[in-house]
Formats: sequence, C-alpha cells, structure tokens
Amino acid sequence: MTERIQNVVVAALDEINLTREEKIPTDHVLDLCLYGDSGVFESMYLVAFLSLVEENIEDEFGAEVSLTSEKAVSRRVSPFSSVRRLIGFIEEELQLVGVRG
Repeated sequence: MTERIQNVVVAALDEINLTREEKIPTDHVLDLCLYGDSGVFESMYLVAFLSLVEENIEDEFGAEVSLTSEKAVSRRVSPFSSVRRLIGFIEEELQLVGVRG
C-alpha cells in the first residue's frame, strides 16, 4: 500500500508542477519537505496540494480521508514535514476506514 500512496502523492506533485515556474523536485521524493522553513509549499499552496492528494486517494483506493483534520494538524510531528511522514499518515487513515494494503 505504501508504494501506491507514494504514487498518488507523486502524481499530485507532477500535476502541481504543470502550473509552477519553479518545479518541485520529485527525485528522492520521500525526503522532500512539504511545509515549514525548508518546505516547498506555503500554507495556501499546501492546502491545495493536500486537496489534490485527497482526490487522488479517493480515486485510487475508493475511500475518503481528510488530510487537514484536527488530528493531522495537532500531531507533535507534523505529517506535512516530509512526503515520507505524509505517506505514513495517509496509510494510518486508510487503515482506519478499512482499506488494507
């Protein structure tokens, strides 16, 4: 399931790159910092990216998850600090709604 989620996230990054002058690098994507001091997104763009990822997850897995929930934003270690952490959070959320790898 982790690889499928990674593909969903990369597809969202690729789609966003179509509209960006400064492209987001997708090589070594797991270590890519999404938000924060060295992140590739400012807050509004992060929300747009997460919405796109949510849509892609629903298409790929047939399940709805919220990546901007209170649960996500109140974590001690943000799921938006890296793609690796985002994938882990998505995997947890999918398991909670009954999706298995």
